[in-house]
Amino acid sequence: MEHVPVVIVGAGPTGITAAIMLARAGVECLVLDRFAEPYPLPRAVHFDDEVFRIFAGLGLAGELRAISRPAPGMQLVDPRLRVLAEFTRDPVGPHGFPQANMFDQPDLERLLRAELRRLPRATIRGKIEVYAVEQPIGEPARVRYRSVDSGVEGEVRAAAVLGCDGANSVVRSAIGAGWEDLGFEQRWLVVDATSTQPLDAYDGVQQVCDPTRAATFMMVTPGRYRWEFRLRPGLLEEPVAELVRPWLRGVDPAALTVLRRAEYTFRGAVADRWREGRVFLLGDAAHLTPPFIGQGMCAGIRDAANLSWKLAMVLSGRADDRLLATYERERRPYAKTMIRMATLIGWVMTGGSRRTAPLRRTLLRTVTRLPGAEQAATTVTWPAFGRGPLVGRGGGRLCPAGLDPGLGDGFTLLRPGTRGALLIRPDRIVAAAGRHADPGMLSRGGIAVSGL
Repeated sequence: MEHVPVVIVGAGPTGITAAIMLARAGVECLVLDRFAEPYPLPRAVHFDDEVFRIFAGLGLAGELRAISRPAPGMQLVDPRLRVLAEFTRDPVGPHGFPQANMFDQPDLERLLRAELRRLPRATIRGKIEVYAVEQPIGEPARVRYRSVDSGVEGEVRAAAVLGCDGANSVVRSAIGAGWEDLGFEQRWLVVDATSTQPLDAYDGVQQVCDPTRAATFMMVTPGRYRWEFRLRPGLLEEPVAELVRPWLRGVDPAALTVLRRAEYTFRGAVADRWREGRVFLLGDAAHLTPPFIGQGMCAGIRDAANLSWKLAMVLSGRADDRLLATYERERRPYAKTMIRMATLIGWVMTGGSRRTAPLRRTLLRTVTRLPGAEQAATTVTWPAFGRGPLVGRGGGRLCPAGLDPGLGDGFTLLRPGTRGALLIRPDRIVAAAGRHADPGMLSRGGIAVSGL
């Protein structure tokens, strides 16, 4: 019988990120996945500056820049691609990195797996199908699996299990969790393509606001493009060349090579429970986010960042299981807020009828041109750090990103002094902060909370 402190089911970005964080914290972990190598086709294509900062904290900033590109923002357009509203994203956001970044998911997964292989406390096994997770009272969890190739079965026991196995999660079924439907479900056609000729098109994300044929367009990386088209009942499906023609602008359709053409159901939902004992849900196993604001993968990375350090402290005896209860309490409301924001953009794109669409477009143009409208849409509505075990009535605020390299992975107490604040670790003073640093801030891994 094999024993491992943590078993992670699923080797997508969320699972591998959690494994890297746990291994860096000294926790041995085993990652099990159906595939031996990263899935070769693109799926997620965007991450934000907070997720960039999380990856940078793992020492991956340089490699991440090499496989991604900053994007200028998002445009809402009419069916003729005329701009109704534009939301720009800064090249350097509050986290110290570009606020919008485009990438190819297989590139990211290869980067994360390479980092994982450098860590002696982490192991990944491919071609393994997990079919059951059990948690006997008073005993370690049991993860049952079989080899995809041979069918030979095995079992591993663990102090904790992380279910990072996607929307059809075996782990979610094992803990008896269901979905809370947040009222959004649509069928869409997703087309990924390359072009030998660059398209003369906006290099951010365009959302076509049309109740009859809503669509999304984005340049992922140079020469790589994605289109998404809503599928409406009763409408005949057009050839891909006709669907993408508005963006070609003189480029021969023969220059395009379709990499993937697949139908998806975009849903908004959260699991009604994210934890049972020491078994947890992360990523798409815990929440499904419509893709309109590019937060699906980002939410999973935030799950990993929230849970991994807490689990490491509990398994090392420095905290008890009450700390683990904060994971769902903190992450679930945040995930629901992000899903509702994505659903709102989805409604702007697809809601109403052909008769009311012109009125709505006019209203959208008017509202978004009001002073401060863009700031409100992209910043004020973004979920803030709420009150929690380490956060008082004032809520949480971000620690300046430039302090991350000095802070490392431990706790840091910031206290004001006559010449600025001192960054104090239990064993040493790390650095001096600026004169305006907030008092009473407790930071872990560069994320600060105040009002203690």
